[in-house]
Amino acid sequence: QVQLVESGGGLVQPGGSLRLSCAASGSISSTYAMGWYRQAPGKQRELVARITNGGITNYADSVKGRFTISRDNAKNTMYLQMNSLTPEDTAVYYCNAAALNYIRWGQGTQVTVSS
Repeated sequence: QVQLVESGGGLVQPGGSLRLSCAASGSISSTYAMGWYRQAPGKQRELVARITNGGITNYADSVKGRFTISRDNAKNTMYLQMNSLTPEDTAVYYCNAAALNYIRWGQGTQVTVSS
């Protein structure tokens, strides 16, 4: 199993941008999908974006057109580019990797959108 570590979170003003990274402690080529999830205070964890080994992506309706998910297998890293951020995007963001015999979560990184 790989270990996942998120980074890139922080405080940003509405309309701003952030780029989150998820670094794996091993090859991610064995995963069939990786994704970003988020959990806001008082809410359940929700899927934000997902990318398969074949490069197929899907997004939550709330972030379509604003967020872009990508992965770099050579660097064992997944990214989430977040643009036009709003206060409703405030949450802890988690990366996830799914393989044939395991599911792995990172510890999360805080994103706060506030003026």
